[in-house]
Amino acid sequence: MPPELIAVLHFFGLLRSRLQALRESDAGYSTETVIVTALLAGLALTAVGIIVAKVVSAANGISTSTTGN
Repeated sequence: MPPELIAVLHFFGLLRSRLQALRESDAGYSTETVIVTALLAGLALTAVGIIVAKVVSAANGISTSTTGN
């Protein structure tokens, strides 16, 4: 697993546990659920950005020139 994603996965776990705690209490449920959902979406976009950057970097490192004999 790429080390960059370890922090992202940790935050996903924290937000998931926070959402679980919110399910036990109805106070402020809808507002906090929207905030947690927005944070999860932001983290997902960050993870996708990291993956895309790594793929593009690897793709740019591929040599497409051919050398003749």
